[in-house]
Amino acid sequence: MKKLVLLATVLGLATATSAYAADAAANWKTNCAVCHGADGKGKPALKTKDYTTADVQSAVTDVAAIKAIKEGFTTPEGKKAMKPYADKLSDDDIKALVAYMRALKQ
Repeated sequence: MKKLVLLATVLGLATATSAYAADAAANWKTNCAVCHGADGKGKPALKTKDYTTADVQSAVTDVAAIKAIKEGFTTPEGKKAMKPYADKLSDDDIKALVAYMRALKQ
């Protein structure tokens, strides 16, 4: 009986994790891919970073990525480079997007 309960719990968590990942991929495609590319390589014309590279990934903390998604991003020169998504995405959605971005590293 204990094994059955454990198996059901593991399967439930696996299903929830899969749905969570699917939502992050859909959110990336809808909200991020326009500027950051479907594959995360960025768009040189927009000067967006290539999130598939280890050096870019290591230069961006999760805290900074979450803040940029929630509040938007302004360049050091004061140019608004990314709009905020706090009103469109939940905290869980934003955390999932950061995890998705991390998985783009090659």
